Amino acid sequence: MSETDAQTPVLPAPAEQTAPRTAGRAALLLAVAALLIALAAAALGGWSFWQGQQLQRQAQAQLAEQQRQQQQWQTAQAEGEQRLADAGRAVAERLEQLPSQEQLGEQRQLLQTLQGDQQHLAQSLTRLLGASREDWRLAEAEHLLRLAILRLSAMQDVPSAIALVQVADDILRAQNDPLGFAARGEMIKALEALRALPQPDRDGLFLQLAALREQGERLLHQAPQFSGGSVPPAPEQASEERFWEYAWRKLSPYLRIELNAEQELRPLLAGQNLAQVRLALSLALQQAQWAALNGRPQVYGAALQQATEVLNGYFDTANPAARSLAQRLSELAEQPVTVEAPDLRPALQSLQSYLHQRQQARGEQPPAEPEDAQ
Repeated sequence: MSETDAQTPVLPAPAEQTAPRTAGRAALLLAVAALLIALAAAALGGWSFWQGQQLQRQAQAQLAEQQRQQQQWQTAQAEGEQRLADAGRAVAERLEQLPSQEQLGEQRQLLQTLQGDQQHLAQSLTRLLGASREDWRLAEAEHLLRLAILRLSAMQDVPSAIALVQVADDILRAQNDPLGFAARGEMIKALEALRALPQPDRDGLFLQLAALREQGERLLHQAPQFSGGSVPPAPEQASEERFWEYAWRKLSPYLRIELNAEQELRPLLAGQNLAQVRLALSLALQQAQWAALNGRPQVYGAALQQATEVLNGYFDTANPAARSLAQRLSELAEQPVTVEAPDLRPALQSLQSYLHQRQQARGEQPPAEPEDAQ
């Protein structure tokens, strides 16, 4: 080796210089990695602990729910057992109350007997029901005829009598029985006789008389008063006047001069006298109203005659209101308030004979014949 080579320093190789640096970096990376691993392990451990706590809470809640459900089930089981026991006792009590085999046999025999009697009764009722309906309808027709006779004789109500006899004839027509031909003929004769009668308007007469009563109360609505001027002086004050002047003042209110002497003179009505005459006229018209409703021609004519006499005797017939009222009274006096009612008893007797023939045809004993309606 030469001297130059000995003096020149020997430099390390580049690989030998970088090795410590590389090793430091590697150690640093390992430390960081270890730190990250530790942190991840710590986070994983914390998460695992939290999960464990959550699972533990859930397990405790499920356990409590299971215990609650188990308690409810036990309670329901106890209640069911109690109800089953009660039902069993009730069934046992009902079984004890049930009849025995012998009692059931007796009840079955009674039931069969009752069913047989019921069937026999139903058959008997079925046989009688058809005839009974017809008998009820015919009895209704007889009752309607009696009612028509009563209405005609007591009240002379011709429209009601016509309606009643018409319904009775409809019942006979619905029977369509040849045995009832004669009875229906008598009933039609009575019906035509009723239709030929005049039908007085009693309600109309009553209302017309009521209107005339109101008109009579308005006659001479203001009672005439005697007016003689001023009040005459007392006798002791008449000494200042002449005697004939005092006498004239005293007597002039009681004098009335009529120029037509051929006319009938009537006293003027005033005060209580006018009220009494109006009352007499109203009472006479009321009596006529009652007679019109009850079909009393004698009372009706007498009442209207009395009302006419009161009107002509105490009121001025020259007055249009009084003259019109008198004319209406004379017109109403000619109106009929009663009719000559026909005899409906032949129709009733013919219907009763028909009913007896039906009963004899069925082999039944006819009842005693009732008395005819008067």
